Amino acid sequence: MEPAVELRYVDDGIAQIRMQDRVSKNTFSMPLAEGLIAAFGEVSEHERCKVVILTGYDSYFASGGTKESLLLLSDGKGKFTDVDLYSLALNCPVPVIAAMQGHGIGGGFALGMFADFPILSRESIYTTNFMKYGFTPGMGATFILPRKLGITLAEEMMIVARTYRGEELQRRGVPFPVLPRAEVAAYAFDLAKDIAEKPRVSLVTLKDHLVESLRSGLPATIDQELEMHERTFHRPEIRDRIETLFGR
Repeated sequence: MEPAVELRYVDDGIAQIRMQDRVSKNTFSMPLAEGLIAAFGEVSEHERCKVVILTGYDSYFASGGTKESLLLLSDGKGKFTDVDLYSLALNCPVPVIAAMQGHGIGGGFALGMFADFPILSRESIYTTNFMKYGFTPGMGATFILPRKLGITLAEEMMIVARTYRGEELQRRGVPFPVLPRAEVAAYAFDLAKDIAEKPRVSLVTLKDHLVESLRSGLPATIDQELEMHERTFHRPEIRDRIETLFGR
């Protein structure tokens, strides 16, 4: 069986982290979560790595929490911070390109937004569907979406919780590339090659400077998201909505 996460070095200075948990369709299963943490840990320590491409497989980028994990959270058996996936790209010392060739759902969409260079596909679905189940967003979504998408679109995505095709988000003016799915990987690789031409120490130094306010500001918002979850997540109606609506 192939691993849930594959790390390989596709060119000099370029690492690719590929999420490929076909059993869970790239929901945050334990194999996927453990694989992501291990892969980002390795590239962070790799002295020759200058840029990371984070991508998925086929029509899936990342699909957010599993049904089982959401039910456990609803029952008060854990918090989304128990496994920190949301800050992996932000805290990676080198630039991260999120080649979001497939669907980005819930926390999976937030995962991509924490990258330095998100790239969407026109055909794919993107949604922050937390409120579909009746609980407030987590995974740092309330922090990163307004900063990456603008407050108006971010509020709409989080409160209304509907799905958007990449082509619609392109029309709405998202400030990063939205390409045909078949072109996302090549675009990401070309961008990575441009980045990898620069000295690693300069890339790390500049990224530290550019994202310092994000790194320092995120923890307070995570605490606020946890407080909102305490008020919203543990109600019986939330468990019912997860049971009946998950996967629809």
